Amino acid sequence: MTDRLDIEVADAAGAANVKADPPKRKVFTRTYGCQMNVYDSERMNDVLAPQGYSVTEDLADADLVILNTCHIREKAAEKVYSELGRIRKVKEERALAGKDMMVGVAGCVAQAEGEEISRRAPIVDMVFGPQSYHRLPKLLEEAASGKKVVETEFDIDAKFEHLSERAARPVQKRPPAAFLTVQEGCDKFCTFCVVPYTRGAEVSRSVAQIVAEAEQMAAGGVREITLLGQNVNGWHGEAPDGKTWGLGRLLRRLSEIDGLDRLRYTTSHPRDMDDELIDAHRDLKTLMPYLHLPVQSGSDKILAAMNRKHTRDEYFRLIDRIREASPDIAMSCDFIVGFPGETDQDFEDTMDLIRRVEYGSAFSFKYSQRPGTPGATMADQVPEDVKSARLAELQALVTSQQTAFNASRLGMTCDVLFERKGRNPGQLVGKSPWLQPVPVDAPEALIGTIQAVEIVEIGSNSLFGRLVAGHHASNGSSHDVIKEAAFDA
Repeated sequence: MTDRLDIEVADAAGAANVKADPPKRKVFTRTYGCQMNVYDSERMNDVLAPQGYSVTEDLADADLVILNTCHIREKAAEKVYSELGRIRKVKEERALAGKDMMVGVAGCVAQAEGEEISRRAPIVDMVFGPQSYHRLPKLLEEAASGKKVVETEFDIDAKFEHLSERAARPVQKRPPAAFLTVQEGCDKFCTFCVVPYTRGAEVSRSVAQIVAEAEQMAAGGVREITLLGQNVNGWHGEAPDGKTWGLGRLLRRLSEIDGLDRLRYTTSHPRDMDDELIDAHRDLKTLMPYLHLPVQSGSDKILAAMNRKHTRDEYFRLIDRIREASPDIAMSCDFIVGFPGETDQDFEDTMDLIRRVEYGSAFSFKYSQRPGTPGATMADQVPEDVKSARLAELQALVTSQQTAFNASRLGMTCDVLFERKGRNPGQLVGKSPWLQPVPVDAPEALIGTIQAVEIVEIGSNSLFGRLVAGHHASNGSSHDVIKEAAFDA
């Protein structure tokens, strides 16, 4: 996964399912990393609600603190230990006031570090990997008895079964847009990546499990679902008839759910963009015209060293097929600069690829060594100053392309899903079909609805719009409007 988030999750969904009167307690959850961690944190809060936990955004008010960690970025573990140092002081202050605080470290750093976390940070009561959060009540019980809990088993099937059970619960009110994990783990073993070691092998949820949860989300007010997976387009799930479906077929099934108006998916691998999935971008109005398709490098030599198992020419041909199916699509990408052995010419090959593809947005990073990955021990590590200079040059190029893409939306009318209040009074923030935030002056009653909006101004990341008077957008109508002014790439 690629987006860098440091957010405090505050989702108390599931609290209405409390069957008895358990003690009233509060949980503070800090989430690092990708959208899948956001989804996992929300599900942890769901699991804790029947145990009497409500969500707090005040660390000092928490009876339980959970850090849901990410191992993708540089010095991820050290950042967790630094945060635990701050939490230790709060825990000590609560102890002086006669209040307990339990501390848990979850996610990929927990999976990678295991018992080392308990050794270096004695305040931690529980360490559990991303496949274990459904066992939180049991882990809490063990920790409350004084046991130091370390749970890092890969039991994805049990986790997914728990999600299926949760989908059968009474409908809870949900935000207009939500994440839904359909696949976890990765079998690609890119030489820079820790995911296969922290999330395990690729495992796909069944069609029945996914559809059941999506239907519950739609019944709870969700109008847009983003399907999540470390390699989401590698999803291959069991269908009700016993056959195996690919992601394109799943998207067609989800598009039939009443009230579910928008679909997205992330993050994808070029090797798994098959014809059925590309055709879905052509045929489904519910599938938004946005695709995050990381290439990482434009050099065939570096792609081979990364074990990406595709070439730049194959990527170009794939982009052409996708744009033929959906001419208005906004392409997004990930780039790593300074991978071991990257020469000036290799970097220029990446810049050439960016110029030729023309992206609507991109995420770019300097290569950093991850212990346990092949890239960490490769020869010809690129000097830090060279990586920094290349990153600055690349980011300047992708920023100019993002600005050009946003400018191509100016004057266009498109559908916007309103999700929340804006910074200014009387302002709402919605989401465009291409994933940009869209601030609009609009009444609060429109949160959760899709409206036609004219784009009147652009920012570096946002599109600013105004409501089109008397026009309520219908499902997917943006595709009909957008194609008249598709971005020329």
